[in-house]
Amino acid sequence: ALVLSITAVKDATDDYFRHKSDNQVNNRQSQVLIRGSLQNEKWMNVRVGDIIKLENNQFVAADLLLLSSSEPHGLCYIETAELDGSTNMKVRQSVSVTSELEDQNNLASFDGEVVCEPPNNKLDRFCGTLYWRDKKYTLTNQNMLLRGCVLRNTEACYGLVIFAGPDTKLMQNSGRTKFKRTSIDRLMNTLVLWVGQRNFLKLISAALNLYLTLTENLTPYVQFSLFKFVSALQSPHVEVIRLGHSYFINWDQQMFCSQCNTAAEARTTTLNEELGQVGEHTPSIHCKNSKSYQAYLYCFELHGLAFLFVCNTLVSLLYKAQSPDEGALVTAARNFGFVFRSRTPGTVTTTEMGRTVTYSLLAILDFNNIRKRMSVIVRNPEGRIRLYCKGADTVLLERLHPCNQELMAVTSDHLNEYAADGLRTLALAYRDLSEDEWESWSESHRFADKATDCREDRLAAAYEQIEQDMMLLGATAIEDKLQEGVPETIAVLSLANIKIWVLTGDKQGKLLFIFGSLWLIFLCSIKSCYSMET
Repeated sequence: ALVLSITAVKDATDDYFRHKSDNQVNNRQSQVLIRGSLQNEKWMNVRVGDIIKLENNQFVAADLLLLSSSEPHGLCYIETAELDGSTNMKVRQSVSVTSELEDQNNLASFDGEVVCEPPNNKLDRFCGTLYWRDKKYTLTNQNMLLRGCVLRNTEACYGLVIFAGPDTKLMQNSGRTKFKRTSIDRLMNTLVLWVGQRNFLKLISAALNLYLTLTENLTPYVQFSLFKFVSALQSPHVEVIRLGHSYFINWDQQMFCSQCNTAAEARTTTLNEELGQVGEHTPSIHCKNSKSYQAYLYCFELHGLAFLFVCNTLVSLLYKAQSPDEGALVTAARNFGFVFRSRTPGTVTTTEMGRTVTYSLLAILDFNNIRKRMSVIVRNPEGRIRLYCKGADTVLLERLHPCNQELMAVTSDHLNEYAADGLRTLALAYRDLSEDEWESWSESHRFADKATDCREDRLAAAYEQIEQDMMLLGATAIEDKLQEGVPETIAVLSLANIKIWVLTGDKQGKLLFIFGSLWLIFLCSIKSCYSMET
């Protein structure tokens, strides 16, 4: 009874704090539009079909379809740290037909119908269709605000609840709750089974000895060995130690992060000792802040620098982008007199050597890990249509026009020099498009974008079609600093004979530079180095 009571008290403590945390989330307030007026509702009462108003720095209560925003053109900016760990702001945009629904009366009369995919755990994908006023509009992930996001740099926005509660993508990623056992628990269970089996065999041996020899007393050795049972209080002792250790973690001032003003918190008392275990983990060793370092541009026109602030996802004036590299490149262009000013869904406004220039943004060909590149198609003030592309040299150089062979050899040498200095490299290219080429490709792209089946494959084929026969524009190199304390940490792990694998998609020269930065060349020998093309 004592053993069960101690374990029950510890488990009840864990359940209480979990229940308290769940209540804190479920009782968060949201402004729901009900009969033309905003009313405060708890998160637990939010239902599919509700229209919610979000304000700046507010968490998103459910998976929402962005209807309108206080920003021009229905734009809003979100932070997705709780979803993917990224602190870079992302841009979301409402469907153009709903972006003008800023008045509460107009929103209350919204009677559109959304047909979409069932709930799933894919954070970067959403396919759906909005039917409204006898027309249909394609919905993508760019129109969605997922639960767990935080609204940033936007005064207010309105969204239609698509998924709520356990159907949200955040909850779908949580999966079923599993009881986790630590390495100590597994070791104790193994010892208990081993000792139990050992004593059972001794009892059998003693019984046989008593039966066969017909003696009344067991030998002293057998009598003594039968007393070697595991203490019944061993498990409760471990539970009490874990409970106390979790409080010490919460009270430890040395584990307080001053940068984010956050203290350490032990959210469970059953896994504390796992913090000291070494396993297979893949952390990032680089800082999130990037700085443009060097570049070669093979052009005699200003569009070489214009490329840097046109081909990006930068947020207006804040110089915050989905990738730190984009912010670094735009900052570098600013230092040469090419200043990024503002962005709308259809334009990019800049100041070039004191002259205000507005580019028409015709299409954005998004980056992903398979494509390893990003492109934009713009129309400059003179009416010329041009595609700008940036990405890994392994995929970009093979899509260049054959007349670039000489420049390709020179660029490869420059890229290898950058990599040897530990810099992250990008290749830049462009292609001039005629009106007929643009119109033809735009039609195929529009068809692929509105497809309800195999949409991603259709878009990838359309992107591949236009990103051919490009002209090499240049190459850039971006400084990629290590996080503070990484060399010292790697050194200690190496001295403990822990195997370390460094995985990188960069060039081998940069990999060797990273080895030098981590002191690995001096502390251990490199067993093997693999290079694989994909």
